[in-house]
Amino acid sequence: MAPMASMAHQAPLTHPVAFLARRAATALAAAVVLGAAAAPAAYADSPSASPKKLPDGLYGTKDPQYDGVWRQSLALLAQDTVGLRPAASAVRWLVGQQCADGSFTAFRAEPGKPCDGKTLRDTNQTAAAVQALAALGGHGDTVKKAVAWLKSVQNEDGGWSSMAGSASDANSTSVVIGALAAAGEKPQSVTSKKGGKTPYDGLLTFQLGCDAKEGERGAFTFQLKGAAPNADATAAAATGALGKGFVVAPADHRADTPVKPLNCKDAEGKKAGKGTATQAAEGGDAYLVAQLDKNGQHLLSAMPGAEKQPDIGNTADAVVALAAGGHGAAAAKPLKWLEKNAADWAEQSGPAAYAQLVLAAHATGTDPRSFGGTDLVAALNATGPKPAAAPQKDAGDSDDSTDGGGIGVWWVIGVGLAIGAGIGFLLSNRKKNQL
Repeated sequence: MAPMASMAHQAPLTHPVAFLARRAATALAAAVVLGAAAAPAAYADSPSASPKKLPDGLYGTKDPQYDGVWRQSLALLAQDTVGLRPAASAVRWLVGQQCADGSFTAFRAEPGKPCDGKTLRDTNQTAAAVQALAALGGHGDTVKKAVAWLKSVQNEDGGWSSMAGSASDANSTSVVIGALAAAGEKPQSVTSKKGGKTPYDGLLTFQLGCDAKEGERGAFTFQLKGAAPNADATAAAATGALGKGFVVAPADHRADTPVKPLNCKDAEGKKAGKGTATQAAEGGDAYLVAQLDKNGQHLLSAMPGAEKQPDIGNTADAVVALAAGGHGAAAAKPLKWLEKNAADWAEQSGPAAYAQLVLAAHATGTDPRSFGGTDLVAALNATGPKPAAAPQKDAGDSDDSTDGGGIGVWWVIGVGLAIGAGIGFLLSNRKKNQL
């Protein structure tokens, strides 16, 4: 999970945004893009300098410039999912990052300063915050404003990009679908102002159909340009196509359904991989299972110039996607791999990584407090303010959002560069992760 990452025993990424890069699916600064090169000038000139002292309530010890809201949202959501009430200071920090128009950026160093034209608003960070605050309850106004902003930047094709105005991508569209559902909206009823396209219309355009090479059919690509199968985008899209977000109800193993590959028998009807959103998710799941089986029950990273290595974050996302589709048996195999290989990665990567594993455990009905010998919940809690013991479900709205300036960063640039290099989505999210 998004801005979405991972890698099993792989060396830790050299930038906090690396994690986002995988799941949120969109993401990061060029340097961040999986720790590739130096960040572009757009980032270097950003007025939001790295804080000398991290804000009270923020989870993680690394620079939050690229992933503050993302990692905070996942951390709070994971705590809520296991029945904990996040610390009030942690929730206040997240709510206080919202701009007056409802959007969120990755990090605002001065939340009391109004957001302006230079503030890099991000759909992934905003959608992550919506999912967390909607789950916690008591922040109806904040959630409503954020959802309104997301709707206002929907692209004509029905999808979203990380940055408003850019071409849609599978990961961003998926994380926004999850936010809409979490906020009580019906994604299929959210249509673009021009063309009347739904988020599902936009999402399905990224699936490779029966005209693709055998072995690639059913997979999703990050963007249409340079369309190539992308496991990270596929995991995000397979979940989003079912109208689900980061939190997926535990798969019922008793009602487990086998994974079915994309149906290409009906040449015309199925040729482009078009079908219902559910069929699209099924095709994506089949592609993920094939990749997992091929690689020993884990997915591989696609970092440009780097040798192939296990991608833990993407593997965790695949577990969630399979569980969302009701494929409990298929999800159990990579989950066991995660239990054996994810501890060191999560410890090096930080709160978003722990949260991602907690959510994968939850989706499969596994105890996150005994995950391959690791108590993921305790480890997550140790990265920030101590939570309480009971879930928070306030009836009233305690919204205390403030307008603000400060600046996060535009992860999209990184993603664009990555796409140009032929790698597709990183996040998770996405797409990766050193928080």
